[in-house]
Amino acid sequence: MSPIIENTDVVVVGGGPGGSTVATLLAKRGHRVVLLEKETFPRYQIGESLLPSTVHGIGRLLGVTEELERAAFTVKRGGSFRWGTNPVPWNFLFAIAPELSGPTSHAYQVERMKFDEILLRNAARHGVDVRENSPVTGVVDDEERVRGVRYTDPDGVEREVRAAFVVDASGNRSRVHQHVGGERVYSEFFRNIALFGYFEGGKRLPAPDSGNILCAAFDEGWIWYIPLSDTLTSVGAVISREHAARLQGDQEQALLGFVDRCAIVKDFLSDATRVTEGVYGELRTRKDYSYTNSTFHRPGMALVGDAACFIDPVFSTGVHLATYAGLLAARSINSVLAGDVAEERAFGEFEGRYRREYRVFYEFLSAFYDMQSNEESYFWKARKVTNFATTDLEAFVSLVGGVHSGENALAAFRDSSGALADAVERTGDMQTPSGERMHHLFGTPVVREVMQEMNNIQVRGVQGAAARELPLLDGGLVPAPDGLSWLEPAARVEEAR
Repeated sequence: MSPIIENTDVVVVGGGPGGSTVATLLAKRGHRVVLLEKETFPRYQIGESLLPSTVHGIGRLLGVTEELERAAFTVKRGGSFRWGTNPVPWNFLFAIAPELSGPTSHAYQVERMKFDEILLRNAARHGVDVRENSPVTGVVDDEERVRGVRYTDPDGVEREVRAAFVVDASGNRSRVHQHVGGERVYSEFFRNIALFGYFEGGKRLPAPDSGNILCAAFDEGWIWYIPLSDTLTSVGAVISREHAARLQGDQEQALLGFVDRCAIVKDFLSDATRVTEGVYGELRTRKDYSYTNSTFHRPGMALVGDAACFIDPVFSTGVHLATYAGLLAARSINSVLAGDVAEERAFGEFEGRYRREYRVFYEFLSAFYDMQSNEESYFWKARKVTNFATTDLEAFVSLVGGVHSGENALAAFRDSSGALADAVERTGDMQTPSGERMHHLFGTPVVREVMQEMNNIQVRGVQGAAARELPLLDGGLVPAPDGLSWLEPAARVEEAR
């Protein structure tokens, strides 16, 4: 029996942050969008720590900022690290970066079940045809391009949706990405395994930084400690593959054993108990193998989020990369469907910017895993990879805040001199023995480049401003005033006049 066939403008596979972002931004331009999600929301997902670029940049473009505020997620003002040669923990604040200082100098620690559902329901409110419990079973294509997908609806009926574009946002375990061509290339450097669970009653850092993510290194790897509420904490050990055999037996004993080897986390969990029931009661493992597909698009199809690439989670970049890619894909599809930009040029911009974002984080993380360095060295490396003409510390914060690229849509410029001065003062207070160490470190230019692009995205999201942007890539395109499509640079200048 032949499947039931229908037609639409765009099919999005996957209802996570990347899929919801691209679907919503396409629907805002009036396009017909069908989003196919194999599960029924809310559903569990790892990756609870967000960056300001997602909350204040992408969130504004999607129209969910106020809803995220009402959700009362834990406020994340920065991060704390027990890393490298310095035995004393050191902190960073998002407010250090000029692009993030002021009212937007924070992100959230979120329960992904709640956060992802907010984005998916928001897509439906914007007119996206959201179909849950609808797994994709195949891709319809020919030698020229991808034409659509086949899926099974909740009643078990085989259906086919034809579309001008298919966006694969189905994650790292789906095989849909294979239809874009190329191959998945794994990093030889980042081949780690994460073992994680949830605890009640763990300690918190002193206010106002009690919502900070804590990353603490030990001999075999490092541990994340993410406060999701006043009492609930996500705890995970990321270990190198040569120690994988230690996960084969009792996983609870393995996780607690890693905690015992990390003094600061052991202390924070001294009065805590592991959650053993409900959705958070399961101990889970994930191969945090960093990878990137050799191509992110072909005619009629694009990859976003973990379908395209994944990077080590130490700086919580997963949701950032997914939502940023969703924005880039939406710009490209909106431009092509409007007849304003040729498909090859539009998706050349998509892939160029997406790979650039991934590359900067990859290069910095490669240096960050040098445990024989201290924070001054890390900040300097951040400035080096971002090429920011600023202090090492500011470059570091811009990078880990997700705004180093300079995208107006990702960052916000506001009257923030007071907040920045306060952040600098507080950074000095939270130093390890050297009072100027953090200030010097955060001045590196490494983080500047990626932060600048996120900055541009957040500005447009917060202000709706048609702030001028130069091409990010040589000979590249620039965003339209609303941030939802591409323009040639000359046309962009004319519209801004």
